[in-house]
Amino acid sequence: MATLEDIGVSAAINLLSALIFLFLFAILRLQPFNDRVYFPKWYLKGLRNSPSRSRALVSRFVNLDCRSYIQFLNWMPQALKMPEPELIDHAGLDSAVYLRIYLMGLKIFVPITILAWVVLVPVNYTNDALEAEKMAANVTASDIDKLSISNVPLKSQRFWAHIVMAYAFTFWTCYVLLKEYEKVASMRLQFLSSERRRPDQFTVLVRNVPPDPDESVSELVEHFFLVNHPDHYLTQQVVCNANNLASLVKKNEGMQNWLDYYRFKYSRNRSQRPQTKTGFLGLWGAKVDAIDYYISEIEKLSKEIAEEREKVLNDPNCIMPAAFVSFKTRWGAAVCAQTQQSRNPTLWLTEWAPEPRDVYWPNLAIPYVSLSVRRLIIGVSFFFLAFFFMIPIAFVQSLASIEGIEKSLPFLKSVIEVEFIKSVVQGFLPGIALKLFLILLPTLLMMMSKFEGLTSLSSLERKSAMRYYIFIIINVFLGSILTGAAFEQLDSFIKQSASEIPKTIGVAIPMKATFFITYIMVDGWAGIAGEVLMLKPLIIYHLKNFFLVKTEKDRKEAMDAGSLGFNTGEPRIQLYFLLGLVYAPVTPILLPFIVMFFGFAYVVYRHQIINVYNQEYESGAAFWPAVHGRVITALVIAQLLMMGLLSTKQASSSTPFLIALPVLTIWFHVFCNGRYKSAFVKYPLQEAMMKDSLERASSPNFNFKSYLEKAYVHPVFKGNGNDDDYEQYLSENQEADAENVLVPTRRQSQRNSPAVSRAASPALSEEVQTVEHRV
Repeated sequence: MATLEDIGVSAAINLLSALIFLFLFAILRLQPFNDRVYFPKWYLKGLRNSPSRSRALVSRFVNLDCRSYIQFLNWMPQALKMPEPELIDHAGLDSAVYLRIYLMGLKIFVPITILAWVVLVPVNYTNDALEAEKMAANVTASDIDKLSISNVPLKSQRFWAHIVMAYAFTFWTCYVLLKEYEKVASMRLQFLSSERRRPDQFTVLVRNVPPDPDESVSELVEHFFLVNHPDHYLTQQVVCNANNLASLVKKNEGMQNWLDYYRFKYSRNRSQRPQTKTGFLGLWGAKVDAIDYYISEIEKLSKEIAEEREKVLNDPNCIMPAAFVSFKTRWGAAVCAQTQQSRNPTLWLTEWAPEPRDVYWPNLAIPYVSLSVRRLIIGVSFFFLAFFFMIPIAFVQSLASIEGIEKSLPFLKSVIEVEFIKSVVQGFLPGIALKLFLILLPTLLMMMSKFEGLTSLSSLERKSAMRYYIFIIINVFLGSILTGAAFEQLDSFIKQSASEIPKTIGVAIPMKATFFITYIMVDGWAGIAGEVLMLKPLIIYHLKNFFLVKTEKDRKEAMDAGSLGFNTGEPRIQLYFLLGLVYAPVTPILLPFIVMFFGFAYVVYRHQIINVYNQEYESGAAFWPAVHGRVITALVIAQLLMMGLLSTKQASSSTPFLIALPVLTIWFHVFCNGRYKSAFVKYPLQEAMMKDSLERASSPNFNFKSYLEKAYVHPVFKGNGNDDDYEQYLSENQEADAENVLVPTRRQSQRNSPAVSRAASPALSEEVQTVEHRV
């Protein structure tokens, strides 16, 4: 059990770490040779040039301007200066709304912290229940716990203060959530109405196209939409399975990078040709000339790539029953994306197409019929992952106390009994151990989402974030409380009767606040400061710059701007919402640590979004309903735990008054979703028509066909000298003109028959199959 002294030591260590990180960042960001590490977004936008050019040799690497070091902390106010509309133009709506999550945390917890400290801390502290518990039941406690609800005696009338505060915290949280939901929904609609032309505004993704023996997928898709959307259909691009080709191209790029490296190495030292081994990563195998070896390997790969490309473009088995279908207007795309296309609800499934850079191409090659099986497999796998991860969480909790360490590692007893080491172990080790256990989890959850078959990067991140949040609730929060309570109160558990165990757990739950305080300081203070330092990208950039960079293009590719990482960042924020809402009426001492996290993280991430992160996609803040729902979930969990805690405190006369809280909270969630959620999942036809009207007025002669027909070309066909091949492929599968084109059917066997092909869609009637269709 961490004491006040242990928490002080942990706070000193983490504050010192954060200050060191911030000081190093403030110095390193001023050096010219680090400019591309700390300001890559401006380089990618073409708005910044290297400060090392046209300078003296020393000035290219070190900033010799002493005045700049005096104001080395001015990055903080600079990060707050950019107004939100300008931030949206600069970084996108996703980034701006992501920052509002931190602002929402400040709006919720600053008033709650003040109210809890003014009302609940005096109510809790002016009791002596813990002293009585220590003497009677040998329960472990510290001075910090005297500020919690654990210090209030059983059946006390003071519990009414906690109930009133629980209502106040709930109403205030719901009020802030309502205002934020309304604001973000308005921002999204305004963003969509003012946004520049994008291919995804005119395009839908069609999946599960039924097979037809007489027509190819391309012809079938074209005929279906010519018939059912005759006034708005424009063009289509079938989805091809180019995964194998993409892997070959990626492998070829890796080989080319090694060839460039060895050529550069040889150019610097002509006395000896570079050597390499032919085994894995050059670690074993026969030693050969590196340049000749990679030239021969690239030639072999080039032949394989040419053969695979020919197969992808000409083999019907490589064409998937899916297509990107584009329309002449946003209105036509909105109608198609938001309606059922066929009598059979399992065929011709349509959804809004992700923007081209948001498409996750490997999953488009997954047959639609296998997606349900994949979801089942991942659901079962996630259940067992969450269940068995309790084992390492329990191990972490066993190390969270001196008694647990001495029991597990008795030879360390003489060392950890030293006062300072004891404080470090109890105040710092539990938080850092838990953080280390969670390092690989986001990567594993992202792999599970990819296996599930989601088709966009944004949906992959949202699904991974949802699973990460569930995992945090089950393992990090509930797991830490339950296993920690068992470990810390083990002696009490053994000696008392079974009927007394729930009471001990009820006392122990608020005591786990000390563990979460240490975690907040490790993750929310030192961790956030480490984020702005960007030590890993800094090292990798300079290694690449020293060994591989020869041209400006190489230097641009060496920059690792990164992105927000919604799948990891947002669930971590939600853990702080959960901890704050649970412990606000229980242990208010935790609240200032959470407020400090939200304020510090807001400044840091605002700086990163402005100067560093290059967001991979733009979803128009489609993630906000999930953010809202998770805060509501945290609120309900807090209310249920408060009810359970008061029941162990024998407050039977006051506990029933909390029953209304989860009911009101769930009703509030339903109301908010009914009022605002549609703005995040649907595109109003009124908005689409207004946007189309403005488009026709401002650009009456714009050629949408040429704009859209190659918008969703697989990246493997772009930028590699393969455009001519794909142009030929398009010319063979699509007509060149956009207006008044006759498209004859190829169903020769059915021209004189009134029957529809058994495999064709029911919408294709006899008249459709025997006449020519007009675009």
